Amino acid sequence: MSKPYKGFEPKWVLTPAPKDSYRSIFRWGDPEFFKYPKESLYKLMKDTFKMTDEDFKQYSDDIGFDKVTLPDNPVNIDEKHINAMKEIVGADFVSTTDYDRLSVAYGFTGYDLLRLRHKRIDCVPDVVVYPATTAQVEKIVKYVVENGIPLYVYGGGSSVTRGVEPVKGGITLDMRKRFNKVISFNEIDQTITVQAGLSGPDLEKILHEAPQRFGAKRAYTCGHFPQSFEFSSVGGWTVTRGAGQNSTYYGCITDIVLSQKYATPIGTIQTSHYSREATGPNLNQIMMGSEGTFGVLTEVTLKVFRWMPENRKRFSYMFRDWDTAMVAAREMMQCECGFSSVFRLSDPEETSLMLKLYNVDDTPLNPLLDKFGYKDMERCLFLGFTDGEKGYSANVAKNIMKIALKHGGMPLTGYVTKSWEKGRFNDPYLRDTLMDFGIITDTLECTVNWSNMAQVHRDVRKVCHALPNTVVTTHMSHCYPQGANLYFIFLTKMQDEEEFKRYHTTILDAIQRSGAAISHHHGVGKMFAPWLEGYVGEKEFGVFKTLKNYFDPDYLMNPGGTIGLDLKPEEKKFLREHTDYTEQPAAD
Repeated sequence: MSKPYKGFEPKWVLTPAPKDSYRSIFRWGDPEFFKYPKESLYKLMKDTFKMTDEDFKQYSDDIGFDKVTLPDNPVNIDEKHINAMKEIVGADFVSTTDYDRLSVAYGFTGYDLLRLRHKRIDCVPDVVVYPATTAQVEKIVKYVVENGIPLYVYGGGSSVTRGVEPVKGGITLDMRKRFNKVISFNEIDQTITVQAGLSGPDLEKILHEAPQRFGAKRAYTCGHFPQSFEFSSVGGWTVTRGAGQNSTYYGCITDIVLSQKYATPIGTIQTSHYSREATGPNLNQIMMGSEGTFGVLTEVTLKVFRWMPENRKRFSYMFRDWDTAMVAAREMMQCECGFSSVFRLSDPEETSLMLKLYNVDDTPLNPLLDKFGYKDMERCLFLGFTDGEKGYSANVAKNIMKIALKHGGMPLTGYVTKSWEKGRFNDPYLRDTLMDFGIITDTLECTVNWSNMAQVHRDVRKVCHALPNTVVTTHMSHCYPQGANLYFIFLTKMQDEEEFKRYHTTILDAIQRSGAAISHHHGVGKMFAPWLEGYVGEKEFGVFKTLKNYFDPDYLMNPGGTIGLDLKPEEKKFLREHTDYTEQPAAD
């Protein structure tokens, strides 16, 4: 951290988890990297959650250093099927060990992490298979269909919607180990085709090294940087219709993907590789968002962009209040002078937290803000940067500055944006640190139009804050001329997974009641699935069911409720009211 604690400091876990432990599964990211709150943030947490130093003198939850064992989860699949997998991929690439099975069973929603900490193992696959080629995956899909075996896929594992959970056992394909190669690179078309298991960092490294690897004329970028970038895969981005933090300029994954190949129960499906065509419904868009329920994504062709970091123009401004900031942001997106790459506006509660998280409260900027009337818990931080050709990048930044100043935005230094960039991918490490002491963090997001943004922001936050002593931060990101994504982060003192699930449900209900989209880029998985039919409409959802019945009539691909395709009627939610927290007095 930037400064040592002056007072009491909790005993943060700063030891790498044993490789065969529960913590090595539920802990985020690099086992050698640690992040914990600085002292001012620690004091803020104590005040917010009504805690004292005594509460931080010992861990209040299991830190998960013990070895993974699954005595109640035996392998329930015939040995002949295990041998068949070994014949396809090789004996060394099929596993039935307890650790390997659990390592691909859960994602990273708070519900998953609490269950893992409490060793509540609701389901694991019977077998984990590590394919290396598209041909192997196609053989596996054919085999499971012939033998009625459920099939799941684990890419990067960063799902926050229970998208990878193997609720019916069977086989899970782990794509991380071997299904991560480049198939082709085409500089003339500016495309790259890769296996679905390739990770974000590996993809970017390959594109940056295009001159050395492929004899290209220049370096490239994919332009897709979700917060889970370091531990997510191209396949995961694609099947969930993901979005990265630079999507305002580069686009969401639906804009970046050019074509896809799937191994499905009815055979190989290959979508067109042309940038635009008028040849009926767009099969690329039909397959994206299916989350493994139509088949296994094997290969993806992505558009790539010239990597020109030297042209980047960083900006940050402070607005006096949320209403003014929203108006300014809308004007920036609608002025038709180009889009910045990162475009992020934090509401007052998030701004207050961010100034501490990124050390702005330790700089001369902090007293200046107060002096000029930008009050704490009213002011809103806006930051980002531009990318692209030098003149374009500079012009976008110039027009953003003009609009910000017009609406009373106070220019801040590049320090704020650089601090955010430095922490943009490692903030999730704080989550494990806080959960050791009973404080949970999770996220929900939704798409809004500019016309209903203020109402959705108000209504959803009211439900989030109905749980006393809870921090609820919101920022606008992934913006468009017609609307934006609102991203809600809540921090609260909670350790019971069922209580967490009830609270999470009240927030999803609030998002649906507000008229917003139930997901902007997290996908749907099994956790959001009960709300999907109520959101899209019964007849409209029937289209999804028809596609499922065409591709996978036996419901063997990612079964168990993914995108709501095999939910029972009583499991679906059509704007039902929940009163677990909404009847409690608000803590605003």
